[in-house]
Amino acid sequence: MTEKIIIYDFGSQYTQLIARVVRELNVYCEILPFNRQPQSEEGIKGVILSGSPFSVNQPEAPFINIKALQKQYPVLGVCYGAQLMAKEYGGEVAKSNKREYGRASLQIVGSSPLFSSIPASSPVWMSHSDTIQKLPEGFSVLATTESIPVAAYSNENGPHPLYGLQFHPEVYHSEQGKQILKNFLFTSCGCTGNWTPAHYISETVEVLRRQIGDKKVVMGLSGGVDSTVAATLIHKAIGNNLFGIFVDNGLLRKNEFESVLDSYHQLGLNVKGVNARNHFYTKLAGKTLPEEKRKAIGTAFIDIFDEEAHKLSEIDFLGQGTIYPDVIESVSVHGPSVTIKSHHNVGGLPAKMKLKLVEPLRSLFKDEVRRIGAELNIPADMLGRHPFPGPGLAIRILGEVTEEKVQLLQEADHIFISSLKTAGLYNQVWQAGAILLPVKSVGVMGDERTYEFTIALRAVSSVDGMTADWCHLPYEFLAGVSNNIINQVKGINRVVYDISSKPPATIEWE
Repeated sequence: MTEKIIIYDFGSQYTQLIARVVRELNVYCEILPFNRQPQSEEGIKGVILSGSPFSVNQPEAPFINIKALQKQYPVLGVCYGAQLMAKEYGGEVAKSNKREYGRASLQIVGSSPLFSSIPASSPVWMSHSDTIQKLPEGFSVLATTESIPVAAYSNENGPHPLYGLQFHPEVYHSEQGKQILKNFLFTSCGCTGNWTPAHYISETVEVLRRQIGDKKVVMGLSGGVDSTVAATLIHKAIGNNLFGIFVDNGLLRKNEFESVLDSYHQLGLNVKGVNARNHFYTKLAGKTLPEEKRKAIGTAFIDIFDEEAHKLSEIDFLGQGTIYPDVIESVSVHGPSVTIKSHHNVGGLPAKMKLKLVEPLRSLFKDEVRRIGAELNIPADMLGRHPFPGPGLAIRILGEVTEEKVQLLQEADHIFISSLKTAGLYNQVWQAGAILLPVKSVGVMGDERTYEFTIALRAVSSVDGMTADWCHLPYEFLAGVSNNIINQVKGINRVVYDISSKPPATIEWE
């Protein structure tokens, strides 16, 4: 049985960070909207209440019955969660005379297992405009700051302990925050920290075997980290009853179709490669707008995948590489309206093909997927691969996509990516690629004048792709790449480097 922590989300921008820290401590956790009950109470060891953009004194403020929770589990309230707990038990929360944002110095004034091994003074990160002015009866102050009298408190006399933190222990700037969360998980909740990659694999494989039985699964593979790890887990559970389909849409990087297919076979996966380049080029002919191209590619993929899947008999399940950030529900605190991000799903296929879904990674963050992949002995070059857009090079060719333009871009992109790897820079870059611009300019090669295309190089650093900054690659490196592209790729005579950040620009140009 997997032990777990439930994190109730009240709309804080930091909720996922709490989950990340808990997971790093090898404790499984789930994020739920504040008004959603867990599907099963089995294995729950404790509850964390997140922050919120709301004030607990607003009429529409989100609410949860903390007294009911305390009867079953230890509870830790963070920021809004701490204020809500104080108010529910009879304390007073009001607008602070001094809004406290950013760094503050935490001073411990009380004794508690929550602050075991924590120095008497340490930096923490604040983000609040309300403050707890009076604690409920039976509650004790554990820590203060220069601005607020109640920065942390506890009530350890009830059926289970209650703790409140006015600061955010989950952010990097709270230097002892991870230790505080560790104390809550291991001392207060009695967690053992047994949620490791090996444990996850053995448990997931067993669940997949029960879910799928002797049925068959079809899965579209892309060569990316998520689909590769998901397929490997499913294969470990059901062997060759997994039928992988890897479609060459003619928009992959140079030699990628052959190299990825070879890697799949080395992993022992039952994967069929389908050369559908001409089908995709035909669908893209004459289309110049980004959205037109994306829709054409999506439709073409469904056509090919559906055709190949129908060649298989008695398929019951569709495998997908959906991961946790794709399925975390972002709920309006005004009501239970739920938005589910589903861009990893194969558009239209589940409804069209009447298949049940198998998503073995839906509880994992991206870095956790990589750790699971490493435990499964998936090659490091596959796990460390840069993100690559679903529409492939089509959105890195501005304007109409033709086979000739794809070949030009593949060659230039190959030189850029290979050079990053040779120079030891590839793993320092989050995402990189070349873009073929619909711009021709005059050049001189030998005694001849040329009129050829321009390539833009793009390399960014990022954590999750939501924001990104351009990478400051060495001038000598960029000069060498530019020289090699112009000398080796006939049809390109100019190379530029994109130094735009996101925002305001995007990572991809289309």
